[in-house]
Amino acid sequence: MFMADIFPDRKNEAFLIKDGLFMQLKFFKWMLGVIAPLSLFAFPLTAISAEKSLGTFKDWEAYSFDEKGKTVCVVWGKPAKSEGKYKKRGDIRVFIAHRTWARPKRVNEISFEAGYAFKKDGEAVVSIDGKKFELFTDGDTAWNRSAPDDAAMARAMRVGKKLIIDGVSSRGTKTKDTYSLFGFTAAHNAINKACKVK
Repeated sequence: MFMADIFPDRKNEAFLIKDGLFMQLKFFKWMLGVIAPLSLFAFPLTAISAEKSLGTFKDWEAYSFDEKGKTVCVVWGKPAKSEGKYKKRGDIRVFIAHRTWARPKRVNEISFEAGYAFKKDGEAVVSIDGKKFELFTDGDTAWNRSAPDDAAMARAMRVGKKLIIDGVSSRGTKTKDTYSLFGFTAAHNAINKACKVK
């Protein structure tokens, strides 16, 4: 069901990131959307354990889970406001994740789920209190192009008040999703502590 939903490589990275983490994020998006048991996921049941809540911080949720004895930490949030001339959209969320045991280390990996398929070869633009980031898209998800971009966005989210992401669907529909960043720093601190990220 989900194994076919493979994430692309980051075009400007020196290493591949399509495995593992993004598949786990896809799992979280699906699980949180339908509140289904882990046994329905297409991964082997021995690959991951049930998630552990690290707390709810206003509009942000923090979780950790074990993958073959190693900890993955995730923060996710939903927009406070979504705009666009559409009749129906799927789940709209942003995920920030740590995999400190990966080599090279992977922290603050950020992905945005739009709830629709983005325009082919299109970009999404994120604005955090006026600071802009251009993301590449594939399917229903948008990512930063590099780990330094993820780190810069995470820093901006920690000190910012509002995050806005603008995108265009495969049908040409423009959307604007606004996230409140109140509570994000506390949620981010929770996963930093759980995964020992300084």
